[in-house]
Amino acid sequence: MRVIASSIRKGNVIEQDGKLYVVLSAENIHPGKGTPVSQIEMRRISDGVKISERYKTTDQVEKVTIEERNYTFLYEDGDGFHFMNPETYDQVQVPKDIVGNSAVYLQENMTVKLSMHDATPVTIALPQRVTLEVVDTEPVTKGQTASSSYKPAVLSNGVRTAVPPHITVGTRIVVMTEDGSYSERAKD
Repeated sequence: MRVIASSIRKGNVIEQDGKLYVVLSAENIHPGKGTPVSQIEMRRISDGVKISERYKTTDQVEKVTIEERNYTFLYEDGDGFHFMNPETYDQVQVPKDIVGNSAVYLQENMTVKLSMHDATPVTIALPQRVTLEVVDTEPVTKGQTASSSYKPAVLSNGVRTAVPPHITVGTRIVVMTEDGSYSERAKD
């Protein structure tokens, strides 16, 4: 399906020179003078090579149809990450470079959205929020106000983040999977 370059978004898959690329970031640039352009960073699915392309916003780009389906995370081994389709019980293996930095947030039995092209995993989308436990943080400093100051903390998955002063070791918190930032105290 051919679409204009300005409509390409992060996570889309496009075909160029007979190869498939997943879009990592897409930015439309409108300079004061000259032609508006779309700056697209993408990764070749076959070998993981990253490239950056610049198109005129009106250029035609071949967008590939992708099938998105929910999968359940099972486990990780030397070959990659293993997921199961909860409806058909089919298992699929996803290479480490496709999961990328999201790997630290994967938890057993977590439901993720896998994008597939001809039964090949292309991209993975984790839930926006994940609940983790604080395993290390500084003790509360007397007189510290809760409004603006955050303190560093290490979570159960090894990720470092900043938390409000009232959060202590052992507290379960909700973090955003996109950037690892603190969202709220877990309600469970």
